[in-house]
Amino acid sequence: MKTLHDSPPWYRHRWPWLLMAGPAVVVVAGIVTTWIAVATSDGLVADDYYKQGLAVNQKLARVEAAAALRLEARLRLAAWRIEIGLASAAAAPLPARLRVTLAHPTRGGEDQKLVLAGERGVYAGPLAALGPGRWQVAIEDEAGTWRLAGSVQLPDAPVAVFTAGSTR
Repeated sequence: MKTLHDSPPWYRHRWPWLLMAGPAVVVVAGIVTTWIAVATSDGLVADDYYKQGLAVNQKLARVEAAAALRLEARLRLAAWRIEIGLASAAAAPLPARLRVTLAHPTRGGEDQKLVLAGERGVYAGPLAALGPGRWQVAIEDEAGTWRLAGSVQLPDAPVAVFTAGSTR
């Protein structure tokens, strides 16, 4: 006759381990999710969203200033280099330097801000490698009086034309 002491201990049975596996997997997944949330940055969330909202009107005024000057910029992105040809149909004087911002919509860590020097409407400078995808481009004079903006799709279309009011 078998007694209670003849059965193997609980950890020798398969069922307790199978029942504990589900909650154990959930605990590990929760720890991994918490680590990912803490270790990575959410580039889409702005800390100063209210100030950014107030700045929209200022940006619109600068776009209107570029339209009044009838500015057109031809952007060319080559390997490790950026070139911009700037022209004004209103015969306005062109600035000595441009501020260019290249921003990826979802990967804020890859954004680049450049100051390009040039003469006779041709501006060029070095550029860190850009990954594939759609990039938002903003071209401004150093004083911040006008602004041209648009987007470029890499690597498919590394050349773009920006005019005041266009959002290509």
